[in-house]
Amino acid sequence: MAQSKVLMIYTGGTIGMIEDPETGVLTAFDFKHLNNQIPELSRIKVDLTAISLGMPIDSSDMNPTIWQDLAELVANSYDQYDGFVILHGSDTMAYTASALSFMLQGLQKPVILTGSQLPIGTIRTDGKENLITSIEIAANKDKNDESIVKEVAIYFEYALYRGNRTTKVSANAFEAFLSPNYPELAVAGVEINYKTNALFQSSQKELTLNCEMDDRVALLKIFPGFSTKVYKSLFDNNNVKAIVLETFGSGNAPNNSEFHTIIEEYIESGGIVVNITQCYTGSVEQGKYANSTVFNKLGVISGKDMTTETAITKIMHLLGNFTDRDEIINRFKNNIAGEI
Repeated sequence: MAQSKVLMIYTGGTIGMIEDPETGVLTAFDFKHLNNQIPELSRIKVDLTAISLGMPIDSSDMNPTIWQDLAELVANSYDQYDGFVILHGSDTMAYTASALSFMLQGLQKPVILTGSQLPIGTIRTDGKENLITSIEIAANKDKNDESIVKEVAIYFEYALYRGNRTTKVSANAFEAFLSPNYPELAVAGVEINYKTNALFQSSQKELTLNCEMDDRVALLKIFPGFSTKVYKSLFDNNNVKAIVLETFGSGNAPNNSEFHTIIEEYIESGGIVVNITQCYTGSVEQGKYANSTVFNKLGVISGKDMTTETAITKIMHLLGNFTDRDEIINRFKNNIAGEI
């Protein structure tokens, strides 16, 4: 088999930082000298190209415009490479991975996001292993010369997760990510052990790019004693096209008639309300308890077991690419890229 070609795209984040020996300040290093920082790359049998997506940014500054740039870059380079690795800050990595999974439908090649908790120039950095293994996964093919992974995924600390099933769970541990409701796609030990039954295979045979995103989406986390007056202005269909509710347990919220009226009027005006759980694991089951039964009557959509990152980016994607409300709702309810 020919040597795999992998495109590595640097967006910013801790992994691309190096400490200035004089000032101690962390600055982004020049990826043209990547082999100087990670000499082990020369031992990987991969034709690797490394580029930066403009000026490096803190992942807190990630936004739909940059997601679009990333999706277009992958799509425009798709025929030239066998796989893609995106170096990204960990704080918003799950949002980016989720967004890309909807923008890049029909993937037959891997798009692997990775990063680190310590800068790559630090002796104890987790960045080297994360980067090297991500490149190997992006390059790996089966006996039929097809990519093993054909989806957007996150690799962090010896585990590969589906991108739109992943959430960041720690600000300082190397095991920064977990997939609450879906198994790992692969585990890296002495060898990389792929969980073939867990891997996603799109029914589409060709890549399609759908990268428009509508940012008129709000997130409301329900908490005991929350005031409907504080959030009433949020339910304005002129400014907010969809609202993601983070509710208790299996989709419950306080039995508050004023809150129910606000939701009802918002939905009747054309707004979309999605219900996801605040719990780390589990799924929304509207109607399981009396306090969630009303959501079915009001027309609130169950987000089932979607993560917050996925629910937000999915509705942004659907609002950006479709205009018919019923079609948007129907598509939200169904799997697009293995997110439910």
